Amino acid sequence: MLRLSTKGQYGVRAMYEIAKGYPDSPVNIKVISRRQDVSIHYLEQILNRLRRAGLIKSIKGPGGGYVLTRSPSDISIADILTELEGPLALTSCLNPEEGCIRVERCVTHLLWKALGKQIEEFLNTVTLDDLVTGKSFKDFTMIAKATGVRNDKAQVC
Repeated sequence: MLRLSTKGQYGVRAMYEIAKGYPDSPVNIKVISRRQDVSIHYLEQILNRLRRAGLIKSIKGPGGGYVLTRSPSDISIADILTELEGPLALTSCLNPEEGCIRVERCVTHLLWKALGKQIEEFLNTVTLDDLVTGKSFKDFTMIAKATGVRNDKAQVC
């Protein structure tokens, strides 16, 4: 089944924590680590990548930490995942770096391409602000119930 890497999962969770401090409260990496149960070393790698992408910036000194470079409503989950995971390619034939020699005669190529587009469009509609305000939890819960997923806690996991 499709699986997001821990880099993508932890990146979204870290950005959620940073978004909660927007705009005036930098969030320390130790706080993110503790709240999300992710090692500081791994978070440093993830946050450095997001910083280089221009999604966050670091504030040095006492009271420093990480802050978003723009409003949580302007950062989609797709923005974060694309930076950490690369372009969405459900199969190797959809990966521009790998390509596919059977595209013209492949019965499933368009199926995987359409599914990838649906996932990408959905992730573009969900922002950090949606996660922070909890606005979309009701929608997510309805989707999860329809697919048989159960989560008794309303938190970013």
